[in-house]
Amino acid sequence: METKDILSRRGIAPSLTRLKIYEYLRAASHPSVDEIYQNLKEEIPTLSKTTVYNTLHLFVEKDLAKALFTDFSKNRYDIKDVPHAHFHCTECDEIHDIHEITPPRIAEDAIEGYLAKEAQLTLKGVCPRCRRQNTNSQ
Repeated sequence: METKDILSRRGIAPSLTRLKIYEYLRAASHPSVDEIYQNLKEEIPTLSKTTVYNTLHLFVEKDLAKALFTDFSKNRYDIKDVPHAHFHCTECDEIHDIHEITPPRIAEDAIEGYLAKEAQLTLKGVCPRCRRQNTNSQ
């Protein structure tokens, strides 16, 4: 399905900026607002960080993306597709999809008085690439 159709089906007007941000989000690995801005600013000269942030907020609101809270310094974003966990490498700062583990499904009445809408599972540690590099450099 084309990006324009994906946005339109969610009630989002498919402007050039929104199309480019969504396409970047689909192609990149859990980018931050800064990463998206830095990579698209030459292609879209009128782009601002505020526009990127507002567009991502709209995608989250329309259930097209989700915000990943891996640390307190910045949010990362991911296309909302099949449920999966994430692994945040503390060495290289990359986030990897882990499809072997899925976040728990929470029934509406699982926690008395609370209505959980989403569960995220993020593991932190050292990824295989960084582990190999650390082993080879010793």
